Amino acid sequence: MKNFHLKSFLVPLLMLALMWFFFLLQNLGFFPGCYGAIVPLLPEGLRGVIFAPLLHGSLDHILGNSMPIAILLFLLFEFYPKIAFKIFLIGWIASGLLVWMLPPIDMITGKWNYNCIIGASGLVYMLAFFIFFSGVIRWNMKLLTVSLIVALYYGSLIWGIFPEEFFAPLQEPSKISWQSHLAGSITGLILAVVFRKYGEKKIKYIWEYPEYYNERDDKLWQDYILHHPEDFEELPQMKPHNIWEYLDEIRKNEK
Repeated sequence: MKNFHLKSFLVPLLMLALMWFFFLLQNLGFFPGCYGAIVPLLPEGLRGVIFAPLLHGSLDHILGNSMPIAILLFLLFEFYPKIAFKIFLIGWIASGLLVWMLPPIDMITGKWNYNCIIGASGLVYMLAFFIFFSGVIRWNMKLLTVSLIVALYYGSLIWGIFPEEFFAPLQEPSKISWQSHLAGSITGLILAVVFRKYGEKKIKYIWEYPEYYNERDDKLWQDYILHHPEDFEELPQMKPHNIWEYLDEIRKNEK
């Protein structure tokens, strides 16, 4: 039975505790307005690189992010334990900085629209893209299985990196930050490439090497050939119209 890493449970629980603690502080008035949010290209918006993933605009917002962040953090720390902290911390900072650097342009009108960006969805995208592409790049069957699980459950996330305006006309500007999703996905992909040689590597068994030779295996094989020569006899070449006759002959011999 597999022994799970303790950090695989502790880190997701700690992250959820921080998210809900900061949500409580928000409701008590400790983060008014855009304080703690990412505001692109404005110096005061840089504090959001640290605090934005812990802040949420509503109960539905934090509930929607809680389950994915917990599951993906569990997968990260369980299957990439040696580099999990690096991926999580670098991904947190890098994705936040990338969001801050993206111009806040309305894709339909072309006007600049300064928004206060909060929420852990950027981290969700970073983790999902890292776990998926890391498994594919490494081509390790265990990690690839994890990648397929992520793709199965979170594959629809891909649409979140595009503005909602691309899919349907909106009566008012969307409150969903596609910039945060895009930044997280780009960061996750880059981290998967950069850290492709770190952590667990693909296991190559000894018999997979071309020069592999085992005297015991060879002896067993030779004994099998000696005692079962019928398995190595070539079947006579048959024309298509003789196949049924051949099968009838086999049935008769069996009787």
